[in-house]
Amino acid sequence: MAEVLISAISTPPGVGGVAIVRVSGQGALCLAEKMFAPSGKTAVKDFAPNYMYTGNILCDGFSDYGMCVYFKAPKSYTGEDVVEFHCHGGTEIARGVLKATLAAGARSAGRGEFTKRAFINGKLSLSSAEGVIDMINAESLAEVRAGGLLYSEKLTGEVKKIQSSLTDILAGIAADTDYPEEDIDKCELASLSTDLQGICTALDDLIAAYSGGKLIKSGVSVAICGAPNVGKSSLLNALLGYDKAIVSPVAGTTRDAVEGTIIIDGVKYHLTDTAGIREQAGDIESIGIERAKRAVNTADVVVCVSDCADFCAADGVQEDRLLKVFSKADGGKPFGGYDVAISSLTGAGLEDLKSKLAAKATGGRSLDNAYVIEERHYSALKRAREKLAAAVAGMQSFPLDIISLDIREGWRILGEITGETADEEIINTVFAKFCVGK
Repeated sequence: MAEVLISAISTPPGVGGVAIVRVSGQGALCLAEKMFAPSGKTAVKDFAPNYMYTGNILCDGFSDYGMCVYFKAPKSYTGEDVVEFHCHGGTEIARGVLKATLAAGARSAGRGEFTKRAFINGKLSLSSAEGVIDMINAESLAEVRAGGLLYSEKLTGEVKKIQSSLTDILAGIAADTDYPEEDIDKCELASLSTDLQGICTALDDLIAAYSGGKLIKSGVSVAICGAPNVGKSSLLNALLGYDKAIVSPVAGTTRDAVEGTIIIDGVKYHLTDTAGIREQAGDIESIGIERAKRAVNTADVVVCVSDCADFCAADGVQEDRLLKVFSKADGGKPFGGYDVAISSLTGAGLEDLKSKLAAKATGGRSLDNAYVIEERHYSALKRAREKLAAAVAGMQSFPLDIISLDIREGWRILGEITGETADEEIINTVFAKFCVGK
């Protein structure tokens, strides 16, 4: 059944060259007839799909010379008839065009309602829709790439492949249940167990990929620590490319965390310059030192800076998240035990530090093909894996019709990712992340 007409401004608010007002639903072209006067001889009702037509957009109190394009269902973003008015940019012009569409019979679209209709009409999966919003909200190239992979149905394809294998297994179990006289033998039972274990392994690979996806989504937290006056603040400023932290020869100048963000290989790195850690400190500085210790304990990567062979601030930090940086490569005497030698003054070693920082954060693996980036997907994959592992564990102890219950539940949970079995609450939660107009 065709949906009622909805309308919204699909471009950001503010002054710009062009603004777009989108209308979707049954009767979109009829609405355009009421408020668009073509400059050529073609009447609105005769508009060819996917062509731009110039003319006057008629609004209350003014008209704007712009363009109108018609997308005929089902070959549109939403799968419904869609009309877009391309007017001059500007807050009042776009609002005026929107008001005209509402006066002509449309209602205001809700958050993400255009994409929700695309999902309902089978134009994209639920995970693909999440890829759309990830791309829109992306703050790094890696987020754009990961969102693009989701949008292109990469995860949906992997999940449907697993679901197809589970369907085949369930069909075999159903046949055995319907014809018990055939009785599945031990060889077939072993094969069934092997198939399920293979599916568990495939799920393990997807689950493991979330560690990289989480870095893309949230960024990498980096704590810069060390004793006072070893060059931590200078390093932060050098990495950021501007003076964010105060640099002073006076010990204890940095008393609270100073933060900044950089991009390395398309991934965000959230840098925190912490207070210098030392035994003798005043009350206020001691608070900063305690905060520094908390930052070190929770960071994905700890950059411990020193101008000598003493890296005492790194005590207790696991090697897999620690980088030891010698900070005086422009004048100090080199020593062993550090990972990178840098000079914040000359810039020497900074690119090497960035490279090693990225390798430490990612474990040396490429994030170019990461597409498991949503917590919701990660949770569903783990829950499905638990159900299938339970099926494998019970293979020798329970009848196959009982085993099939866990397999069916695993299949259903995977369907939450694509939207095939997602309930209304899940769907509404996903589209609540969207802005109006998308």
